[in-house]
Amino acid sequence: MYNREDREQVNYSDRNSEDVYSKPVRAGKRTYFFDVKSTRGNNDFYLTITESKRRNNQDGSFTFDKHKIFLYKEDFEKFKEGLDEVIEYIRVQCFGGEIPTRPEEEFEEEGGRKFSGGEFEDL
Repeated sequence: MYNREDREQVNYSDRNSEDVYSKPVRAGKRTYFFDVKSTRGNNDFYLTITESKRRNNQDGSFTFDKHKIFLYKEDFEKFKEGLDEVIEYIRVQCFGGEIPTRPEEEFEEEGGRKFSGGEFEDL
């Protein structure tokens, strides 16, 4: 669990980085952002993976819940191997060989309203 100093350090290091490349991925109610960033001196690169989910408040306003992972180059291969392994486990052991998918044309939003899976830029 992070304490306040850890959060401040993470936010500080994020502010002192430069965005190099970003890939947003819409996935139902969530959007995942895969962001390549460079360190302050542009000497090194790392990846941030952010999950963002819109939350509707009772007063009609909304906020976004965000969760972020920092992934450093020395961990890329092990992270990928672990991710591939658990996805394969889910595919084979939990779903009998094929992970079911939800149609991309239509997703249900909180509150029963529906929206289409248009382009991210349309939002």
